[in-house]
Amino acid sequence: MFKIGDYVRFVDEKREGYITREIDALTVGVTDSDGFEIPVAKNNLTYVHGHHSNADTVNNAMPSKQVDEKFVEEGVYLAVAEDHKASVVAHFTLVNRSSYQLLLTLKTERSGKYKGDFAGVIQPKGSVQIYTANLGDLDNWPNFTFQVLYFTPENVKPKAPLLLEKRFRAKDFSGAKKQIVELNKYGWELRLDEAAVVIDAQRLKESFFTQKEDKPKLPRPAKEIDLHIEKLRDDHHFLSQTEILNVQLDEFQKALDAAIVHQMPSIIFIHGVGNGTLRDHIHRTISKHAQVRTFMDAHKEKFGYGATEVIFKS
Repeated sequence: MFKIGDYVRFVDEKREGYITREIDALTVGVTDSDGFEIPVAKNNLTYVHGHHSNADTVNNAMPSKQVDEKFVEEGVYLAVAEDHKASVVAHFTLVNRSSYQLLLTLKTERSGKYKGDFAGVIQPKGSVQIYTANLGDLDNWPNFTFQVLYFTPENVKPKAPLLLEKRFRAKDFSGAKKQIVELNKYGWELRLDEAAVVIDAQRLKESFFTQKEDKPKLPRPAKEIDLHIEKLRDDHHFLSQTEILNVQLDEFQKALDAAIVHQMPSIIFIHGVGNGTLRDHIHRTISKHAQVRTFMDAHKEKFGYGATEVIFKS
């Protein structure tokens, strides 16, 4: 039975892709390497050898590695990274940086209906893929419930189980991606075992009677932001392509946030043409941003297709 995340091949033509949506009992949506989702009858699909669905990864966590001499109590993360064949396909990987062996379950809920998507073991310092979804269909993602039991044979006090409910929003993927060492790729990272904030009632009471100091204001950005690396870093000759992209995306995000804070009607980002990577990242971010009304190529006679104007909601 086919599931979301299965990598499949069409029977009647030379085409492959990931199943990213269940349309009805007989039909699924398959997203190919170009990012297009195609409705296909299930009887016209076959599995691609060597690829597995989410359910097939149960109990297939990476082998246990030698744990550090110092026992690590925390460090449970969810890494979300795009597939190298189809950028619209997002793989969810549970990364365990603690010294515990984790017993993990993942259930999803949509319209009151629950589904068990993963149950398995993640070894200390290990990781395992637990889910796959379509980034372009983020608004229709289900609610996620993660449950984790911690186990270790060491002389350590038992740790309370973890229960976390999560609803993903566009803002979770609006920031710049970071390198995820365990996956050897860039993606977004969410910590699942982050300690809850403890509110000090006395300090909270005192804060009402304490005059707050003026916080430094975020500088108003220029109307045009040039993201060419030579404009941002003098040492750009020593940076790798990945480092350059991260510098450019950080500058873009800062200027975007500042423009929103200052309620600017619009802002122009000059990203150049190049291979289109920077432009694609920018367009992907602003297309999902709640404060962006629309965006378009800016001053084609001046920049060609090397600049994007972002129009904000009033």
